[in-house]
Amino acid sequence: MSNVDFSTGKSVETLADEVTCLKAMITLLLKAIGQADAGKVIINMEKQIAQLDDPAQAEVFSTTLKQIKHAYRQ
Repeated sequence: MSNVDFSTGKSVETLADEVTCLKAMITLLLKAIGQADAGKVIINMEKQIAQLDDPAQAEVFSTTLKQIKHAYRQ
């Protein structure tokens, strides 16, 4: 694992595509682990967001989680 290259693209568009890919991957992982465990993960994520000190960061995290939850429910 230490030899794997996880470098991020330098352009904003590439970074945006990578983030979108990660959101989709998280959604698929949640679907794979089952409803009960996925619910626990989502609840824990919501708790983490509530503890963030930066309101702007909390808003971004909250929006991202809403997108993931919406995709998970489909």
